Amino acid sequence: MAFVVTENCIRCKYTDCVEVCPVDCFYEGPNFLVIHPDECIDCALCEPECPAEAIFSEDELPSGQENFIQLNAELAEVWPNISEQKDPLPDAAEWDGQEDKLQYLEK
Repeated sequence: MAFVVTENCIRCKYTDCVEVCPVDCFYEGPNFLVIHPDECIDCALCEPECPAEAIFSEDELPSGQENFIQLNAELAEVWPNISEQKDPLPDAAEWDGQEDKLQYLEK
């Protein structure tokens, strides 16, 4: 089982999780992060570090977030790896907790 970045990361993109990942399995898009499922070692270090509470174990995904398993896998193959913490997006606090953000995902 891998961990999965879900919808609440969209337009927030906090990178606290990246800093603690021992295997550098995070990949960065314009306004979202993903975890490469084949690289994730299921260590769970990233989950409590996410200020947006957007990271879940694959088998504990909230209802309606299942599509993010495939989305993480697909985007991790095309986006660049990120291994150092960066500042969140400027309006991250305003977007944290908003619903229906998938429409704003920039690929």
